[in-house]
Amino acid sequence: MVRAWHLAILRFAVTRNNADRLGIFAIAGEIDGLGGHCEQKPQFGFFCKMSAELCDSILWQNETSAATLQQYLTRIDDARLQRTFAAAIGIDQRNLARTTRQARQIA
Repeated sequence: MVRAWHLAILRFAVTRNNADRLGIFAIAGEIDGLGGHCEQKPQFGFFCKMSAELCDSILWQNETSAATLQQYLTRIDDARLQRTFAAAIGIDQRNLARTTRQARQIA
């Protein structure tokens, strides 16, 4: 399910389509509420909250959103997905590699 969520975020980053955005929230609701939707206030709300932050950051890129997107990128375990998402949102691959290394050294 988490991989489907990552892929839905990638799709939204490419299309910026509201239907794709709603798809992210449907998956996030499934993960958070084990069958619910984000609108139903699941008990565990990490994925719904993160989905809202990521969608806003993709749409309204500024300094705050750049930090949110960088942080999200460092959490993606699949290198191909990470590179593809970075390209979709216009983050320089060299900066991505440096940030990922730093994050892994801290963890």
